Amino acid sequence: MRPVLVAAIAFHAFAFAPAVYAAGGDGSPPKPTNTTKKCLFGRVYDEAAGKCVKPNKSNFTDDQLYDAARELAYDGQFENAQNVLRVMSDQSQDRVLTYWGFTYRNLGELELANLYYQQAIEANPDNILARSYMGQGYVAEGKTDLAIQQWREITARGGQGSWAETSLRQAIRTGLTYSY
Repeated sequence: MRPVLVAAIAFHAFAFAPAVYAAGGDGSPPKPTNTTKKCLFGRVYDEAAGKCVKPNKSNFTDDQLYDAARELAYDGQFENAQNVLRVMSDQSQDRVLTYWGFTYRNLGELELANLYYQQAIEANPDNILARSYMGQGYVAEGKTDLAIQQWREITARGGQGSWAETSLRQAIRTGLTYSY
């Protein structure tokens, strides 16, 4: 299919769809905490200690590390987010793989990002966030047909109206992606 025709189909399919942003665990941006408000050099705020610490120098749980990695990634601190991801005990979790992909995509390494997204989707085919981020990478590369495939998978997996679905739909419609 020619790129112009794909773009026209995408425009008509999404131009008049309502924009609904769902809050919560579907990838909507995290609220800033002391990790991004007070800490420097990739340190993470340790509530118990009341100070910023290196992520590998505390007894953070994987959930706390994940939240810190997401927050740093959305704050544009991609290398710092990767340093936090490295400390997480289970690198095969789809959520960890998703954020490896997210950080690499935002560092301009689209091929590597797609490898991580693919691994996240293989680990959990219902990971609509990985699908959304992968689709946004495809939009940035001008591969709208592949982005539309990911959008269809998101909606087929119950993600319609979620932040992941809405942000990808708008990226397809406008050509603008979310990199934060």
